[in-house]
Amino acid sequence: MLIAGFPAGAWGTNCYVVAPAAGEECVIIDPGHQAAQGVEETLKKHRLKPVAVVLTHGHIDHVASVVPVCGAHDVPAWIHPADRYMMSDPEKALGRSIGMPLIGELTVGEPDDVHELTDGAALKLAGLDFSVAHAPGHTKGSVTFRTPETTEIPSVLFSGDLLFAGSIGRTDLPGGDMDEMLASLTRVVLPLENSTVVLSGHGPQTTIGQERATNPYLRQVTAGLGSETQAPRRGM
Repeated sequence: MLIAGFPAGAWGTNCYVVAPAAGEECVIIDPGHQAAQGVEETLKKHRLKPVAVVLTHGHIDHVASVVPVCGAHDVPAWIHPADRYMMSDPEKALGRSIGMPLIGELTVGEPDDVHELTDGAALKLAGLDFSVAHAPGHTKGSVTFRTPETTEIPSVLFSGDLLFAGSIGRTDLPGGDMDEMLASLTRVVLPLENSTVVLSGHGPQTTIGQERATNPYLRQVTAGLGSETQAPRRGM
Protein backbone atom coordinates (compact mmCIF):
# COMPACT_ATOMS: atom_id res chain seq x y z
CA MET A 1 0.00 0.00 0.00
CA LEU A 2 1.21 3.50 -0.86
CA ILE A 3 0.53 6.29 1.66
CA ALA A 4 1.85 9.77 0.90
CA GLY A 5 1.15 12.43 3.51
CA PHE A 6 2.07 16.06 3.95
CA PRO A 7 1.14 18.91 6.36
CA ALA A 8 -0.79 21.71 4.69
CA GLY A 9 -1.81 25.28 5.33
CA ALA A 10 -1.97 27.58 8.30
CA TRP A 11 -2.75 24.75 10.75
CA GLY A 12 -0.29 22.16 9.43
CA THR A 13 -3.07 19.65 8.89
CA ASN A 14 -1.97 16.27 7.56
CA CYS A 15 -3.44 15.37 4.18
CA TYR A 16 -3.00 11.78 3.01
CA VAL A 17 -3.15 10.19 -0.43
CA VAL A 18 -3.66 6.42 -0.24
CA ALA A 19 -3.42 3.85 -3.05
CA PRO A 20 -2.70 0.14 -3.49
CA ALA A 21 0.48 1.10 -5.36
CA ALA A 22 1.97 3.76 -7.62
CA GLY A 23 0.20 4.19 -10.95
CA GLU A 24 -3.21 3.16 -9.61
CA GLU A 25 -6.40 4.74 -8.29
CA CYS A 26 -6.27 6.51 -4.94
CA VAL A 27 -8.26 8.09 -2.11
CA ILE A 28 -7.51 11.54 -0.68
CA ILE A 29 -8.02 12.02 3.06
CA ASP A 30 -8.59 15.50 4.56
CA PRO A 31 -7.46 18.00 1.90
CA GLY A 32 -7.39 21.04 4.17
CA HIS A 33 -6.22 24.64 3.93
CA GLN A 34 -3.89 25.18 0.95
CA ALA A 35 -3.67 21.42 0.30
CA ALA A 36 -4.67 21.43 -3.38
CA GLN A 37 -1.16 22.03 -4.74
CA GLY A 38 0.33 19.34 -2.53
CA VAL A 39 -2.36 16.92 -3.66
CA GLU A 40 -1.62 17.59 -7.33
CA GLU A 41 2.12 17.21 -6.80
CA THR A 42 1.58 13.90 -5.01
CA LEU A 43 -0.74 12.59 -7.72
CA LYS A 44 1.76 13.49 -10.42
CA LYS A 45 4.74 12.05 -8.55
CA HIS A 46 3.08 8.66 -8.04
CA ARG A 47 0.93 8.65 -11.23
CA LEU A 48 -2.30 8.32 -9.27
CA LYS A 49 -5.94 8.82 -10.22
CA PRO A 50 -8.30 9.93 -7.41
CA VAL A 51 -11.69 8.25 -7.04
CA ALA A 52 -12.88 9.94 -3.81
CA VAL A 53 -12.12 12.37 -1.02
CA VAL A 54 -12.92 11.15 2.51
CA LEU A 55 -13.07 13.43 5.54
CA THR A 56 -12.42 12.61 9.18
CA HIS A 57 -14.49 15.63 10.26
CA GLY A 58 -15.74 18.98 9.04
CA HIS A 59 -13.40 21.61 10.52
CA ILE A 60 -12.07 24.03 7.94
CA ASP A 61 -8.45 22.97 8.48
CA HIS A 62 -9.45 19.51 7.17
CA VAL A 63 -11.92 20.43 4.40
CA ALA A 64 -10.84 23.79 2.97
CA SER A 65 -9.60 22.29 -0.32
CA VAL A 66 -12.42 19.78 -0.81
CA VAL A 67 -14.28 21.82 -3.43
CA PRO A 68 -11.27 22.49 -5.72
CA VAL A 69 -9.85 18.96 -5.34
CA CYS A 70 -13.18 17.23 -5.99
CA GLY A 71 -13.93 19.63 -8.84
CA ALA A 72 -10.57 19.14 -10.53
CA HIS A 73 -11.00 15.35 -10.63
CA ASP A 74 -14.81 15.01 -10.71
CA VAL A 75 -14.90 12.82 -7.60
CA PRO A 76 -17.28 12.69 -4.61
CA ALA A 77 -16.57 13.64 -1.01
CA TRP A 78 -17.56 11.49 1.96
CA ILE A 79 -18.39 13.06 5.36
CA HIS A 80 -20.48 12.19 8.40
CA PRO A 81 -23.89 13.93 8.26
CA ALA A 82 -23.40 15.61 11.65
CA ASP A 83 -20.44 17.60 10.25
CA ARG A 84 -21.72 18.22 6.74
CA TYR A 85 -22.91 21.78 7.53
CA MET A 86 -19.35 22.80 8.34
CA MET A 87 -18.32 22.75 4.68
CA SER A 88 -20.73 25.60 3.96
CA ASP A 89 -20.51 27.43 7.31
CA PRO A 90 -17.01 27.01 8.77
CA GLU A 91 -17.27 29.92 11.18
CA LYS A 92 -20.38 28.47 12.85
CA ALA A 93 -18.44 25.26 13.40
CA LEU A 94 -15.70 27.16 15.28
CA GLY A 95 -17.94 29.47 17.30
CA ARG A 96 -15.87 32.49 16.21
CA SER A 97 -14.56 34.22 13.12
CA ILE A 98 -11.57 32.53 11.52
CA GLY A 99 -10.45 35.88 10.12
CA MET A 100 -11.42 37.77 6.97
CA PRO A 101 -7.98 37.60 5.31
CA LEU A 102 -7.97 33.82 5.65
CA ILE A 103 -11.61 33.31 4.69
CA GLY A 104 -10.89 35.17 1.46
CA GLU A 105 -8.53 32.35 0.45
CA LEU A 106 -11.14 29.61 0.97
CA THR A 107 -13.70 28.09 -1.37
CA VAL A 108 -16.55 27.62 1.09
CA GLY A 109 -19.32 25.19 0.18
CA GLU A 110 -19.94 21.60 -0.81
CA PRO A 111 -18.58 19.80 -3.85
CA ASP A 112 -21.13 18.66 -6.43
CA ASP A 113 -21.31 15.10 -5.08
CA VAL A 114 -21.41 14.41 -1.33
CA HIS A 115 -21.92 10.99 0.27
CA GLU A 116 -22.64 10.53 3.98
CA LEU A 117 -20.69 8.17 6.23
CA THR A 118 -22.20 5.88 8.87
CA ASP A 119 -20.71 4.09 11.84
CA GLY A 120 -19.44 0.64 10.92
CA ALA A 121 -19.57 1.29 7.17
CA ALA A 122 -17.19 -0.68 4.97
CA LEU A 123 -15.87 1.55 2.18
CA LYS A 124 -14.36 -0.09 -0.88
CA LEU A 125 -12.59 2.65 -2.82
CA ALA A 126 -9.67 2.51 -5.27
CA GLY A 127 -9.11 -1.17 -4.54
CA LEU A 128 -8.77 -0.41 -0.81
CA ASP A 129 -10.92 -1.38 2.16
CA PHE A 130 -11.64 1.15 4.89
CA SER A 131 -13.72 0.47 7.98
CA VAL A 132 -15.47 3.59 9.29
CA ALA A 133 -15.97 4.26 13.00
CA HIS A 134 -18.02 7.18 14.27
CA ALA A 135 -15.89 8.81 16.98
CA PRO A 136 -17.54 11.97 18.37
CA GLY A 137 -15.77 14.13 20.91
CA HIS A 138 -13.75 16.58 18.82
CA THR A 139 -16.86 17.18 16.69
CA LYS A 140 -20.23 15.43 16.60
CA GLY A 141 -19.43 13.92 13.20
CA SER A 142 -15.81 12.87 13.68
CA VAL A 143 -14.91 9.49 12.19
CA THR A 144 -11.84 7.32 11.77
CA PHE A 145 -10.84 5.21 8.77
CA ARG A 146 -8.96 1.94 9.28
CA THR A 147 -7.35 -0.41 6.78
CA PRO A 148 -7.22 -4.14 7.53
CA GLU A 149 -4.11 -5.87 8.82
CA THR A 150 -2.41 -8.27 6.42
CA THR A 151 0.48 -10.68 6.75
CA GLU A 152 2.72 -8.05 5.14
CA ILE A 153 1.56 -4.75 6.64
CA PRO A 154 -0.11 -3.71 9.90
CA SER A 155 -3.50 -2.05 10.06
CA VAL A 156 -3.45 1.74 9.61
CA LEU A 157 -5.80 4.04 11.53
CA PHE A 158 -6.45 7.48 10.02
CA SER A 159 -7.54 9.03 13.29
CA GLY A 160 -8.27 12.62 12.31
CA ASP A 161 -8.35 14.72 15.48
CA LEU A 162 -9.43 11.88 17.75
CA LEU A 163 -5.94 10.65 18.67
CA PHE A 164 -2.51 12.24 18.23
CA ALA A 165 0.99 11.18 19.22
CA GLY A 166 0.92 11.99 22.93
CA SER A 167 -2.42 13.78 22.96
CA ILE A 168 -6.01 14.00 21.68
CA GLY A 169 -8.14 16.57 19.88
CA ARG A 170 -9.52 19.58 21.71
CA THR A 171 -13.12 19.48 22.94
CA ASP A 172 -13.83 23.17 23.65
CA LEU A 173 -15.24 24.11 20.21
CA PRO A 174 -18.93 23.75 19.21
CA GLY A 175 -19.82 20.06 19.10
CA GLY A 176 -16.87 19.07 21.27
CA ASP A 177 -17.48 16.97 24.38
CA MET A 178 -14.84 15.47 26.66
CA ASP A 179 -17.07 12.64 27.86
CA GLU A 180 -17.83 11.70 24.24
CA MET A 181 -14.12 11.91 23.43
CA LEU A 182 -13.21 9.49 26.21
CA ALA A 183 -16.04 7.17 25.17
CA SER A 184 -14.77 7.22 21.57
CA LEU A 185 -11.23 6.44 22.71
CA THR A 186 -12.60 3.53 24.73
CA ARG A 187 -14.82 2.15 21.97
CA VAL A 188 -12.78 2.89 18.84
CA VAL A 189 -9.13 2.92 19.93
CA LEU A 190 -8.66 0.59 22.90
CA PRO A 191 -9.70 -2.61 21.05
CA LEU A 192 -7.06 -2.10 18.34
CA GLU A 193 -3.85 -4.11 18.14
CA ASN A 194 -0.70 -2.46 19.50
CA SER A 195 0.87 -2.80 16.04
CA THR A 196 -1.78 -0.56 14.45
CA VAL A 197 -0.13 2.48 12.85
CA VAL A 198 -1.83 5.78 13.70
CA LEU A 199 -1.77 8.56 11.09
CA SER A 200 -3.45 11.55 12.68
CA GLY A 201 -4.71 14.93 11.57
CA HIS A 202 -1.75 16.77 13.09
CA GLY A 203 1.74 15.76 14.08
CA PRO A 204 3.86 12.64 13.60
CA GLN A 205 3.03 9.00 13.05
CA THR A 206 2.63 6.76 16.08
CA THR A 207 1.24 3.34 17.02
CA ILE A 208 -1.53 2.16 19.30
CA GLY A 209 1.05 0.39 21.46
CA GLN A 210 3.07 3.58 21.90
CA GLU A 211 -0.03 5.59 22.79
CA ARG A 212 -1.35 2.91 25.14
CA ALA A 213 1.93 3.15 27.05
CA THR A 214 2.52 6.91 27.03
CA ASN A 215 -0.56 8.94 26.04
CA PRO A 216 -2.13 10.27 29.26
CA TYR A 217 -5.65 10.20 27.84
CA LEU A 218 -5.39 6.65 26.52
CA ARG A 219 -3.86 5.53 29.81
CA GLN A 220 -6.77 7.22 31.56
CA VAL A 221 -9.44 5.32 29.64
CA THR A 222 -7.45 2.09 29.87
CA ALA A 223 -7.59 2.48 33.64
CA GLY A 224 -11.31 3.23 33.48
CA LEU A 225 -11.00 6.69 35.01
CA GLY A 226 -13.27 9.67 34.41
CA SER A 227 -12.49 12.96 32.66
CA GLU A 228 -9.71 14.12 34.96
CA THR A 229 -6.62 14.38 32.77
CA GLN A 230 -5.64 17.97 32.05
CA ALA A 231 -2.71 17.47 29.67
CA PRO A 232 -2.61 19.77 26.59
CA ARG A 233 -4.82 18.87 23.64
CA ARG A 234 -4.30 19.70 19.98
CA GLY A 235 -6.03 20.47 16.69
CA MET A 236 -8.19 23.40 15.66
